Amino acid sequence: MLDQSPSPETPTAGPDSRTLKRVGIGAGIVALLVVGAGMAPRISATNGLRDIAAQASVPTVATVLPQRGDKSGALVLPGNVQAYNSAAIYARTNGYVRQWLADIGDNVRAGQSLAILDAPEVDQQLAQAQADYQTALANQRLADTTARRWSVMLEKDAVSRQESDEKAGDLAAKSALSNAALANVKRLRALQGFTRLGAPFDGVVTSRSAQIGALVVAGNAASQPLFTVSDIHRMRVYVRVPQAYSAQLRVGMPATLSLPEYPDRRFRATLTSSSGAVDTQSGAVLVQLQADNPDRALKPGAFAQVSFDVGQGNGNGLTLPGSAILYGNDGPTVAIVGRDGRVAVRPVAIARDEGARVVISGGIAPDDRVIDTPPDSIQSGDKVNVQKSAAAGGKAHAG
Repeated sequence: MLDQSPSPETPTAGPDSRTLKRVGIGAGIVALLVVGAGMAPRISATNGLRDIAAQASVPTVATVLPQRGDKSGALVLPGNVQAYNSAAIYARTNGYVRQWLADIGDNVRAGQSLAILDAPEVDQQLAQAQADYQTALANQRLADTTARRWSVMLEKDAVSRQESDEKAGDLAAKSALSNAALANVKRLRALQGFTRLGAPFDGVVTSRSAQIGALVVAGNAASQPLFTVSDIHRMRVYVRVPQAYSAQLRVGMPATLSLPEYPDRRFRATLTSSSGAVDTQSGAVLVQLQADNPDRALKPGAFAQVSFDVGQGNGNGLTLPGSAILYGNDGPTVAIVGRDGRVAVRPVAIARDEGARVVISGGIAPDDRVIDTPPDSIQSGDKVNVQKSAAAGGKAHAG
């Protein structure tokens, strides 16, 4: 037999290690590509949302351009029309209304009777006072006679000086009592005269609360006046003028009045006096004007627009809508948008507040873009989007 030695082991068939590495690397790359392809849309969406949020955080505002001031120089302020003279007629004595002789709208003359009161208590008190006066007068006369007699007897040394002086003193006391009684009579006669209510001056009755049979109590603070008489041949007009214009108003300056019930009519008035003091609450000076009222078109208590020519006809003032002004602790300010879209908050000086519009005397230029209705929280440096651009005349339009 032939020796057969064992043959070496034959290697088992399988994948090579290099091949496995290549496969693993390829799978990783594929996995990375899959993950990257899935995250890219998310990142893009997140960035888009971030951009939208950033844009939404920037407020959109409307702007206006300041407008040149009116060259007329007219200062228009509200005024209160009052009668030249007005008197509230109260009762001076207690009583009942017996008769009223004048009604609302009646023309009355000075001293004319308006009403008559019945005051029986005053009549009785007057009768008693007259009796007391007669008694005091009789005692005075008797004391006078006695004092004269004792004075004659003193000259003859029939009585002592002490007794004569006592009689003279008694005469003085009785004279004083007589004078007091007479004063009481005059007082009650005056009260009795107050039962007739008269007009203090020529005018018209503008109110009446007297009713026949009504009890009238004098000195009652809660009572209404029985009559009000107003002299309306000439009227007084009271106007509060802002401090900035107070120096330009002078006595004798003409003014024009306009009333709602007479839209096509103007009334002439003249500034007659000024309080010369600035009210701490309103910051204005109270002035008084007077206007003739021959046809009684001006009525007491009426509201009027008073127009002064303050002489500012140069047109240098700039006007803005009242909604563009911010009022804070530092005074009035406006928010101006620069070319870079950044906000600059500037203080301004208000020359005249006309309600819907405000006249600015300093702090802005004609080409400044002023934010209309700015938010209270706006600050210098804030970024804004201008939705509307300023138009001449202070009106905004779509940009």
